[in-house]
Amino acid sequence: MIIKTPIDLELTQLSGQTSQPPWAEVDGTFSNVVNVGGKPVIFNARQSGEFLDFDFKGDISQDEAVSKLSYIFDLDFDLDKFYKYLGNHAELAEMSKFCNGLRLFLAHDPFECIISSICSANNSIKRWTKSISQIKCNWGNQHGDYYTFPQSNVLLNVYLDSEEESDLSDISDIESCTDNLKNCGVGYRAPYMRKASELFTDEMDLHDISKMSYDEAFESILKVPGVGPKVADCILLYGFNFREAFPSDVWIKRIVSHLYFDGKDISVAKVREFGMEEFGKNAGYVQLYLFHYARKSGLMSKLK
Repeated sequence: MIIKTPIDLELTQLSGQTSQPPWAEVDGTFSNVVNVGGKPVIFNARQSGEFLDFDFKGDISQDEAVSKLSYIFDLDFDLDKFYKYLGNHAELAEMSKFCNGLRLFLAHDPFECIISSICSANNSIKRWTKSISQIKCNWGNQHGDYYTFPQSNVLLNVYLDSEEESDLSDISDIESCTDNLKNCGVGYRAPYMRKASELFTDEMDLHDISKMSYDEAFESILKVPGVGPKVADCILLYGFNFREAFPSDVWIKRIVSHLYFDGKDISVAKVREFGMEEFGKNAGYVQLYLFHYARKSGLMSKLK
């Protein structure tokens, strides 16, 4: 079935958004298992002209499938209106040419987004997506060729590292201890992942976050160990669809400074504040487009 809303599916999938790793791709078809109303559904999505074509396997209706995919790929967002918005701002006017069809890739599992975002800190896209995919294969539930992300109460009980696994299991040879988080390449982030799992198992309800105001949600997410302002904004944008979030790091700082502040050395905190005030409900999309425009136009290499 074709959903007649423009999207660049590959660009959206591979744009490094911390909602989740890219779906498995074979010959241009991206596939994954998605929980829809408590039911596992395998989606296959592919590009059809400028639109998205898909099929699915699972015990849900076609309307439910369309609704879920429309959410994940943000197909109800009016890109043409957004491009007019960009065109009315001299600093942003060229971005739609370099990022045409790029959409938010929203989390179908907010907890996966939280762990993905923690894993992405000071990490490459290639490495964090590999780590999260490995966590899914190790401790998620298998459906066909795909795996769901483990729930917080499952991840809470995973060994942190080979030393803990050796101490608490029947395996005496530490070299044989591979059933642990650090073996997935998450490094120093493993304790943060456990503490986040404990928090969302025992203290904080994920569903409450989407009901909060942005400020309340931001402060709540900052309580998660290993989460600073940039990671918190990634979680709120990609995991909970808060469009006013403006994730800011050193790269966004350099890009915004170049475009708006004559290259002056301004703080990351100032950039975040500027982005939220300047772009309002478009802040999340503008940030996404700023980063990929800088990559694809060659601006980023000039700012290094």
